[in-house]
Amino acid sequence: MSNAASIGSLIRSFVEGVIVLNGNCEILWHDVNEDLQLNLPIGSNIFDLLPNKGELLVENDIYQVIVKDKKLAVEVKKFSMDQDYLILCIEDTTNITTNQKARLYCLEKIIESLNEGVVMSDHDGKIVLYNGTQEKLEGLDSREILGKHLWEAYNYNPQYSEHKHTFKTGKPIFSRYRAHSTINGVPKYVNYSTYPIQKNGETIAVFSISTNESKLKNLLHETIELRRQVVQSDSTNRPLKNGTTFSFDDIKGKSIALKNLILEAQNIAIHNTDVLIVGETGTGKELFAQSIHNHSPRAENPFVAINCAAIPETLLESTLFGTVKGAFTGAANQVGLFEYAKNGTLFLDEINSMPLTLQSKLIRVLQERLVRRVGSNEVTPVECTVISASNEDPERLIEEGKMRLDLFYRLAHTSLYITSLRERTEDIHFFIHFFLDKYRRKFNKEVPNLSTELLSILLQYHWPGNTRELEHLIENLIIRASENDAAIHVDHLPAFMKKKLLVTKSGKAAKEKELKKNPFKSIFSNSQEHYIQKTLDEADWNISQAAKTLGITRQSLQYHIKKHGLVKPSSSI
Repeated sequence: MSNAASIGSLIRSFVEGVIVLNGNCEILWHDVNEDLQLNLPIGSNIFDLLPNKGELLVENDIYQVIVKDKKLAVEVKKFSMDQDYLILCIEDTTNITTNQKARLYCLEKIIESLNEGVVMSDHDGKIVLYNGTQEKLEGLDSREILGKHLWEAYNYNPQYSEHKHTFKTGKPIFSRYRAHSTINGVPKYVNYSTYPIQKNGETIAVFSISTNESKLKNLLHETIELRRQVVQSDSTNRPLKNGTTFSFDDIKGKSIALKNLILEAQNIAIHNTDVLIVGETGTGKELFAQSIHNHSPRAENPFVAINCAAIPETLLESTLFGTVKGAFTGAANQVGLFEYAKNGTLFLDEINSMPLTLQSKLIRVLQERLVRRVGSNEVTPVECTVISASNEDPERLIEEGKMRLDLFYRLAHTSLYITSLRERTEDIHFFIHFFLDKYRRKFNKEVPNLSTELLSILLQYHWPGNTRELEHLIENLIIRASENDAAIHVDHLPAFMKKKLLVTKSGKAAKEKELKKNPFKSIFSNSQEHYIQKTLDEADWNISQAAKTLGITRQSLQYHIKKHGLVKPSSSI
């Protein structure tokens, strides 16, 4: 009898009733919910109490039995210990309050029918739930990613997993806007928040809810675009009342990469979320920041910019957060930039230059959306959107200990990577002619075009200063050239640029050096996909190593991975 009770007790917590029988189908032990109203005397035969269904005692079969208007599901199990036992596991399919399996089934059906996407991971970061709406939002198949680690399914570094971060800290992450999947080269952006599931004070799982905002996004996009057209200035680069000069109309270029980048930035703008812009010096990070502000619902509010590298650490804190009189010698009541920006946008340029001690204070402001002036105990709500910019790869900064990982999470609700000019050769050619026309008009000089030799050299140059460097060079050439010249030649180059551009007189050595440094440029476009895939496979999909082999930046490689829709091969778990 004790063995029968032990066996039944093990199973009882999972079902509503357990009956243990001997080989003669006599009841040895039972534990059944009282509301089932089953009369089960010990020693009686089960067939005296329940209708005989003929094959009722076939192992692993489930039978539907009606007792006093209740529909019971009876599952038969066999167990051997000191003797053979039959175990009947009983569930009331009509009562979802007590029937945990039926209740779970209903909840799963509800999740599947939601208009919001849901993805849940366990303590190992493996995907255990992925509903149909999430499939539609991201263009993925749940059958292919269920059971995989998130970073394998979405192909990213596990170090930057938001689910792992939430599981570790137990704190939710609100309102992110990112594309974790790419279908046919098109990133699938979703707006989502991530939450921990805790039981007895311990996190047992993490889930994200993605909002289906496609219709709302389109309406917002149309509204903002119509408003922009109405208030658009007739003159070029005239400062607007909100403190900006540029909009997306001022971003020039004809490359596919740039056009996709502008579309991505516009999608980010209408969601009114914090964003981290990453790009080399001279790629136009502030131009994009101002354009995002002017394309967002906050366009009528102020745009406030600060260069974190231009202000000493001792002044940067008071500049951002403000001060109260007496906080330190000479301190006065001063409004910080977070307060000054109000309902607008605060642009933190060169955020990578911010000292670590100040980064921790910025983290708290971004997390709590409250700012406290230096020397004050009172807090003020932060209502502005924060756009930050870095001219260095944030992943490398984190690895080198120059940027806190938790600051990255709070700055980069979504990220925008601006590719360098050298990776957009067609834009180099475009900008040469664009800046020639611009400075001809500015200086009122009808100078000729560039010579074939000089044009070839400029197209081969590495352009470490990107678009800004190219613009300054063309300005210098217009100043030095004469209207009587047949063409603008190499001799018109400033001395400091000649040294950079001319490795040999013919420029051939310069080209060979560039191709050696950047072998990726020597690959024809129709072979790029195969070459990138091969390099990634050889590097075991180590992005930094593959980018170094290709001679391009991590940001550029990530762009080409998205462009060609490359996916890391699935590995065994």
